[in-house]
Amino acid sequence: MTIRTPAAVLDEIEREYRARFDEYVRVARAITGDAETARDAVQEAFAAAVRSRRSYRGEGALAAWLWRTVVNKARDGRRARPPLAPAPSANGDGAEPDADVRAALALLPERQRIAIFLRYYVDLDYSTIAEILGVSEGTVAATLHAAHRTLRRRFEEVLR
Repeated sequence: MTIRTPAAVLDEIEREYRARFDEYVRVARAITGDAETARDAVQEAFAAAVRSRRSYRGEGALAAWLWRTVVNKARDGRRARPPLAPAPSANGDGAEPDADVRAALALLPERQRIAIFLRYYVDLDYSTIAEILGVSEGTVAATLHAAHRTLRRRFEEVLR
């Protein structure tokens, strides 16, 4: 374990913010259902990370610690403003190209939805997702499997 000074952690937080801001917002938007709420959640998460950087113990990846903070702030934003998910169309012809996908994702349980976004929107590995969600890698695998199964069923119904 490398011991980092608070100044070094602050520099790493700033680099991460600048390099991956859009990815954080994309995942936060998927959680909150609203672009403005997502941007607010990311900004609040990074402000909180800066304020609490002394509590970062360096036991895991800083990026995972930041992702966990962003996910938690986005969850708080979702609770404050439940999203309105688009209804899937009966024939698969959503008003926008991805309307059916967005609707199906919105119907997943929160942990499944977040795991899907972290895996496929941000391309994080199971270990990092497990650290962010506070679960084991096996639970991540089972969660993604359950989400895939649910999505497959929903899309098979749409295609019928």
